[in-house]
Parts: sequence; C-alpha cells; structure tokens
Amino acid sequence: MRTLVISPNWIGDAVMAQPLLRLLKEKNPHRPIDVLAPKWVAPVWRAMAEVDTVLEAPFRHGALQWRERREYARMLRERGYADAYVLPNTLKFALIPWLARIPKRVGYKGEMRYGLLNVLHHDNRDAPRPMVSFYAALADAPRADVPPPSALPRPALQVSVERMQQVLSRVGLRMDRPLVLFAPGAEFGSAKRWPVSHFAELARIVTSKRPEVQIALMGSGKDKEVCDEIVALAPGVLNLAGVTALDEAVALIGRADVMVSNDSGLLHIASALNRPIVAVYGPTDPNHAPPFSDIAQSLFLGIECAPCRQRECPLGHHRCMRDISADMVWQPVNAMLTAP
Repeated sequence: MRTLVISPNWIGDAVMAQPLLRLLKEKNPHRPIDVLAPKWVAPVWRAMAEVDTVLEAPFRHGALQWRERREYARMLRERGYADAYVLPNTLKFALIPWLARIPKRVGYKGEMRYGLLNVLHHDNRDAPRPMVSFYAALADAPRADVPPPSALPRPALQVSVERMQQVLSRVGLRMDRPLVLFAPGAEFGSAKRWPVSHFAELARIVTSKRPEVQIALMGSGKDKEVCDEIVALAPGVLNLAGVTALDEAVALIGRADVMVSNDSGLLHIASALNRPIVAVYGPTDPNHAPPFSDIAQSLFLGIECAPCRQRECPLGHHRCMRDISADMVWQPVNAMLTAP
C-alpha cells in the first residue's frame, strides 16, 4: 500500500509541507509516498528524499473537470493507496481521493468537505497556525494545539554539486566566485515586494563593496519586467527571471552564498536548502512562514498597519516595505559574505 499527498498550488507551501512527509515516513518507513502536484510545483517535490513518485496533475487551475477527476481517480485506485493527505483547502481536490475510494482521507475542513474527508482537522482563522505546523498537524489525530515549528523537522531539499555546476555553467555564472541571489518577485501580490529601487541600490552597494561577488536575479517569466527595471538601475546584474526552469532555480539557489528575498516561494526553497538568507517582510507575518536556515535574518518593521496580509497596500503608502532601506539589508548581507 502507498500514501498519496495532494500538493498545494504554491511553491512555498509545498516546501513547508515537507516536514509532514518526514513525519509520515517515520510512522510507516516502508510505505512509498506519492505526491499529486501541479506541473509548476512538481520540481520541488522531486527534490525531497521522502517522495517516491511525483504525479503531475492534468487539471486546469480553478476548473472542476468532474469527468477528468473521475477518470484520474480510477487510475489512482489501481495504484493502491492506504491513505491520502489533501493539503489544498478546496472541495475539488478532496473529490479525488474520495472518488479513488482511498480508505483514510485526511485534511482541513476547508470548503465544507464533510464526507469527502473522514479525518477532519480544524484551524482557527483568527489565530492561524504557522504553515509548517499547519501541514505537519495532519500526521496525527486532530487536536486544538499543535507543535510549534521549532519542535518539528525543518523543511529540507537536496541538490547535487554536479547539478549546481551544470546549471551555473549554462547561465554564465562561476562556481569559484561568491554568488548573491535576489528574488524580487512575489506571486501573491505587489504588497509583498521590496521596491525595485531598493533592490537596485543594494546591488550597487554589493558591487562597490565586494566587486568579486556575482549578483543574479531569480524569478519566473512574470517577474522579468521587474527584474529588467533593476538591471536598468544597476548594470552588471544578471537577470535570470524566466530563463531558468524551477529545477534549475533550485540548483542555483543551492549554490548561493546569500539569498535576498521577499516572502516568496524562492525564499522557502533557499530555506529548505539551508542557504544564508535575508528575508524582507512587510504585509505578512515573519513568524507565520519564517526561513529555517542556520543563518537567516528576517527584516520586519512591524508598523501600525502590519501585517495586513493584503495583496496590494490598502493605504497606498507601502511603508512596511519602502521604509526598509538598502543599507538595512546590506548589513546582514555583508556579515554573511564575511562569515567563514
């Protein structure tokens, strides 16, 4: 028998769900774990040691596709699952293990999923659990209190040195020079983005103080325009937004000497690869989804309106991010570059 995990749609959430897999593996060491994931998240799961098989979901985002889900569930039934853990909160994902007749179906209540799930967990929206605890709680029976992130395994991804060398060579970076990566995007919305001008100023500071350092910008094709603006203000920075596939981004991040990032999926990949991180938070709470690297610093001003958790700044001033200066970020970046 096997275990099925249905992945969230967000890269960062997938990374923070990895401790759940560690706990499931401890309970049933010989039971293979399969993950059903969207194509854009699948490379993250493939970098997890606990995963046996990644199944790429063929469904369109947001569509019910009843017939397709029923046919896919028939295929899953033939693979023989003892249990399923449904990490997204939507009804349509809970349909799949129910249609596949998987005996134990675990998840949060979400969109009123009584019956579709038969081990139902509850979360308090007014006091949401940290994301690592939120997912890890599914490994045990439902309860009101859950272990804090510090009491749980840390998210962990793996990438080989050979893969790092291969990808760095392809994009024109060198293994023998320090590498600082910037992740200026944020899929959730513009409120989570540190200003372009600040990223550019930080790049200029790094270049002037540490000329041996390579600087590259990471992100998807959606982030290319923002990254182009940074390059225009700080020539010499390499723009890799939309140039690298996610598995290549994992390899590049695995080689980084420092990662500077908004609260984004790439931040959590760097955390799971245990890279030195400077994380910039504004509208989100750094305690809800912090980096877990051995060397990490989260910058959060905690002004009166933060964390608002909004996609766009509702007051229009964006002070929670704008007031974090490039020099404030440079101080920990420099310390990390200087440390042995």
